[in-house]
Amino acid sequence: MPDQIKVVDKLGLDRILTRISHEILEKNKGSENLVLMGMRTRGEFLAARIAKKIKQIDEIELPLGILDVTLYRDDFRTSLKQPQVSVSNITFDINGKDIILIDDVLFTGRTVRSALNALMDFGRPASIQLFILIDRGHRELPIRADYVGKNIPTSVYQEIKVKMEEIDGEDSIYLVELNKK
Repeated sequence: MPDQIKVVDKLGLDRILTRISHEILEKNKGSENLVLMGMRTRGEFLAARIAKKIKQIDEIELPLGILDVTLYRDDFRTSLKQPQVSVSNITFDINGKDIILIDDVLFTGRTVRSALNALMDFGRPASIQLFILIDRGHRELPIRADYVGKNIPTSVYQEIKVKMEEIDGEDSIYLVELNKK
C-alpha cells in the first residue's frame, strides 16, 4: 500500500467549507441569482454541504444541481478502463444564472473543461465560478479556480485522495505517495 499523509481532517474540511461559503456570498454580494453545481462524485457532496452552510448564513435554499461529465471527457474513448457513466441532475433553468461549479481536486484542468462544455448543453449562464477543494497544480489547460479550499503542490509521483463521509465513511484529505516506476 502506498504511503499516505493526512493533510486535512474532519474539522479542517468543515472549516474550509465554512470559509468558502462566506467567500461565495461576499464575492457575489449575497445569494441572489446563485446556483450550485456539484460535479460527480465528490463535488456533489461538497455542493450539498456548501448549500447547507449558505442556508445557515443567508437563510436561503439555493438550487443544487449535479453534473456528470464522463461523456464530455477528451479521454473517454481512449481510456483503458470502462468509465462509470451517471446522469446529470439539473432540474432548474441555468440561463442567466451565476453558477458555482464545485469539484474536489483540480489537477490538469481537463475535467473542468469537460464540465464547461457539459454546462453549455444545458443553457447559457450569466457566469460560471469554480470552487475546488484542493488545487494540486500541474495544469495542462489555462484554468484556475475562483475559490480554493487548500493549495497542496504535488509531484507527479503523488496524488490527492479526498474522502467524504457520504461515500468513504470518513471526512479527510490524504497526500498519497505513488510507486515510482
